[in-house]
This record gives sequence, structure tokens and C-alpha cells, in this order.
Amino acid sequence: MRFLTLYLRSRRAPLALAGAIASTAVTWTLWSVFSDSPEAGVPMVILTVLLLVAALTATLGGPDDALEATAALRWPPRRIAHLMVAFLLVTGLILVTWATGARFGPGWLVIRDAAGLLGLTALCAATIGVPKAWFLPLGWTFAAALFPQADPLAGRVLTWQAQAPESTSAAVTGGLFAVAGIVVYAVSGPARRAPAEAAQQ
Repeated sequence: MRFLTLYLRSRRAPLALAGAIASTAVTWTLWSVFSDSPEAGVPMVILTVLLLVAALTATLGGPDDALEATAALRWPPRRIAHLMVAFLLVTGLILVTWATGARFGPGWLVIRDAAGLLGLTALCAATIGVPKAWFLPLGWTFAAALFPQADPLAGRVLTWQAQAPESTSAAVTGGLFAVAGIVVYAVSGPARRAPAEAAQQ
């Protein structure tokens, strides 16, 4: 239990959770106030998933790069569990809106985008580092939400985040990112920071 407490604090998990809850509350409030429809629009749902993933990105790395690489701890299971909990938080916070007057869904779209974006973020954390891990998911998702492409297949793959829930190509793309992110992040962990960057922590 002590390890878990120290782990969560070192990963700034309480602050990240507060940010995720606040992001959900803000988007839910905006839709509730400015829309007459109880069903949130797809762009708003995608944006909310993105905001929650971005809020949790900082938890993918700790303050000590040497500790992240030590063989004294079995890191892969812990990293997989970390991503699974993050996924449950993102989907749970969004799907709880179904009990309110502003529902964010459909559920499969939330699940697909949360899994895919978390996987993409974890992949970026393992390759370019945690501080920059949210750059690609943010830019890519904004572009996909603004310019979704229904055809051809390449268009559906490139804008998978904004595709309809029943899109097979979008589901496969999101699933591939989820699996790749879990595997690479679990095995290698977050990329080591440059000495100057680490000194600023």
C-alpha cells in the first residue's frame, strides 16, 4: 500500500485526476448550457476524450529516470496496469454522463478513441518522452475532428478518431495503436529525458 501511495504521488496522479474531472465537468457544462440536444455532438465527445487523455499523460513518467529502468521492480505489469486504470478513468468519467441530461457517447466511440489515444500517447511517451507525448495525439485529433474523411479507406484510417462508431477501419486503427502503445510502453517505459530537462524537475 505504501508503494502505491508513493507511486501515485511521484506520478502526480492526484493532480492529473483533478484535471481530468475538471475537463469533463467543463465540457459537460458547456454542452448542457449551450445546446438543446441531450446527446453531445461527436466533435465534443472526441474533444473530451482527448482532454482527459492529455490530463493523464503526465502520469506516464516519474521524476527518476534511473528508477524507471531498474530491474529490481517488475515494471511491465505495473505499466500495463497503469494504462488500464487510465483507460477506465477516461471511459468512466465520460460514460457517467449518461445518467445526466447531457450524454456523451456513443459508448463504442468513447471506448475506441480512449483506447487508441491512450495507446498513441503511451507510444509517444516511450519514444519521444512524456513531456512531448501529447503533441501528436492533440494535433492529429484536432485535424481529424475538423476534416473527417469518409472515403477512401486511407481517409477513414487517417481520421479514425472522428469516424462513426461502426467503422471497422477506425476500430482496427484505434486497436492497433492501443496494442502498440501498451507493448512498447510496458517493455521500454518512458523515454529518458535530456540531462538539462531532468534537472528542471
